[in-house]
Amino acid sequence: MNLSTEKPKIVVVGSSSLDLVFATERHPKPNETVMAEKTERFFGGKGANQAVGTARLGASVSFVSCVGADDAGREVFRNLKAEGINVDLVNVTSEADTGTAFVTSAEGRNTIVVVPGANVYLTADQIQKAESLIEAADLVLLQLEIPMEAVEFTVGLAQKYNTKVLVYAAPAARLSAQVQDYASFIVAKSSDLAIIFGDDNVEDILKHNPNKLFIRDDTNVTTYYSGSEMKYYRNDHQDMQYRIGMGDAFTSGFAVAYCHGNSIGDCVRFGTDVSLRVALNQGSQAGLPFLEDMSSDASEII
Repeated sequence: MNLSTEKPKIVVVGSSSLDLVFATERHPKPNETVMAEKTERFFGGKGANQAVGTARLGASVSFVSCVGADDAGREVFRNLKAEGINVDLVNVTSEADTGTAFVTSAEGRNTIVVVPGANVYLTADQIQKAESLIEAADLVLLQLEIPMEAVEFTVGLAQKYNTKVLVYAAPAARLSAQVQDYASFIVAKSSDLAIIFGDDNVEDILKHNPNKLFIRDDTNVTTYYSGSEMKYYRNDHQDMQYRIGMGDAFTSGFAVAYCHGNSIGDCVRFGTDVSLRVALNQGSQAGLPFLEDMSSDASEII
């Protein structure tokens, strides 16, 4: 895979949050209380994860987001800045607290409840201020933890300048025809297709979106249609304990590889390998690898 000395210019428009992770022996049933063995706190939010992920892989990243005027918001802001991300367009609102995700982790699986908080206050006017950055960007990254109006406005702005867009369609929501048609790439979970596209026939959906739709599952398999055949790439490991943020990690790796001019196959492999790295390290953001960590193919560590 080729990685030039030039830094790709990536704009991420999306969410910021703090993740509160509760480790339990098993997931509680309805009306049941279980005891947590420990509680941990990490920086998160799909947008922030992708901003950090692409920055650590060598991109020049500008982030458009919204946090609360609270201690958590100030922590998020300082962390993003420390990662070398342009935070000039990380907005602050007094209307809500910084977003929070509550994660129950048990038996190798996670259940997640997201309180979007300040993320719902990311507006078109705030995104408009990133117009010159979007015009000059190699790629714009989006996810769905911000209002759909913000997603669609960003896509429209990118379309104005023919800037390519990658949408990680999570948490799952129906994508408008505008977003589906213009996005160069869409990443989706295998369990979410019916919600996103109104259809759960994997083969039909993939064949309608060759080299555009990439379906992921929690065993770190990526599936896509090349235009002539179905393609699969898998890179898992027996020690994949931390499955939070794997989709964000894949998206980050794919995005950076694409901006360096690599083939779709190489982008998928690099993204999947980056995803494995985060699955082996705790914290959807803290566990994201740096470019030097990826100097050898991730499959070599298995």
